Amino acid sequence: MLVGVNRNELAALLRRARERVRPEDVGLPAGSRRRVPGLRREEVAQLAGLSVEYIVRLEQGRGPHPSTQVLQALSRALRLPDPERDQLYVLADAAPPRPGQIQMTVRPGLLRLLDRLTDLPALVLSAKSDVLAWNPMAAALLGDLSRWPDRERNIIWQRFLGTGPGRVAMAPEEREAVKLTSVATLRTAMARYPEDLALLRLISGLRRGSAEFERLWGEGHTCDWRSLTTTVDHPDLGRLVLDCDTVSMPCADQSMIIYSATPGTPAAQALALLRVTESQDLAPTGASY
Repeated sequence: MLVGVNRNELAALLRRARERVRPEDVGLPAGSRRRVPGLRREEVAQLAGLSVEYIVRLEQGRGPHPSTQVLQALSRALRLPDPERDQLYVLADAAPPRPGQIQMTVRPGLLRLLDRLTDLPALVLSAKSDVLAWNPMAAALLGDLSRWPDRERNIIWQRFLGTGPGRVAMAPEEREAVKLTSVATLRTAMARYPEDLALLRLISGLRRGSAEFERLWGEGHTCDWRSLTTTVDHPDLGRLVLDCDTVSMPCADQSMIIYSATPGTPAAQALALLRVTESQDLAPTGASY
């Protein structure tokens, strides 16, 4: 039974969670002059797509009633495990996610795997292709993924409605195949999660905003993701041809995308250079897929 927002306990939970998460755990540079443990409020705001003022008010116990979308964004930004995520919802006077909804909190095992991948770029995606987590190498390769607003931090949304300059280079026939597979991914997600409101909003927005998506959606294609080769135009390292493999975690319906290169190739040498420079801001532009 929901009885109102418990602002003091909600604030304490958010502060504890923020202090527990390391910047490098969420693909942000750690730096050497940090006066607080864990993330800064500015970094939580950036990751969640919220204002810093909003985060401050929540942590001081004087914030407004958080919406479900805000709670979802905070759970993902702070990497809350399921029990703590549910506690966050209850303290905010909201019903925790029900079974049958897309999991937006990264599973601990997948996070541990992501943390150990220090030499290869990797992303964690939800069942509807939201970018849930990434490592510093992925940010160095693709740009600052945290600059995407929360609702746009979705690979499929970016492919059809994104306006930024993309780093992933594709021939026209490749782009058509990838977009077809993207539509099929959302069809599969809708079959599994027919009552997930965020998924339904995503599909509705894509159908309204992209004539190409509407055309492909109407054709009713189904297919699975497969491993492929991806070409990335990096602003400092030039064109990199990388293997792009998908590791699935069926119990959470999440996946990890890993970029790699054959040893001894120019692309492998470029990845080695990214490992050295990953904490530097090589280019001022945000990420685009």
